[in-house]
Amino acid sequence: MTEKNKIIVEATPFFIAEQSAPEENKYVFAYTISITNQGSVPAKLLHRYWLITDSNGKLQEVRGDGVIGEQPYLKPGDTFRYTSGAILETAVGTMQGLYTMQPDEGENFNATIPKFTLSIPRTLH
Repeated sequence: MTEKNKIIVEATPFFIAEQSAPEENKYVFAYTISITNQGSVPAKLLHRYWLITDSNGKLQEVRGDGVIGEQPYLKPGDTFRYTSGAILETAVGTMQGLYTMQPDEGENFNATIPKFTLSIPRTLH
């Protein structure tokens, strides 16, 4: 990734207690993602890829076009935010992935979604 294609992704996860059922091994999490174009070329988010891992080692892969039904177009300096969710069978897990970006000039590139932790409050110290 060159400086002209510089996409920064940040995640803020949170636990949704009222939708979770720990006795049924159902833990519902939401996360807000901020995608910022810190490069010098506009780019459109084409595809997403997520790898979700629970604390039992169970993997879920999620692929699809865009995010939340959109394919945001980010000019230099723009930030796009959205909130989505995941359901795990354990109280702790991780998410990480990639966004495939299409710049106005040059080849498509991947923007890394850094690994972040999903956990119910007071589980991790």
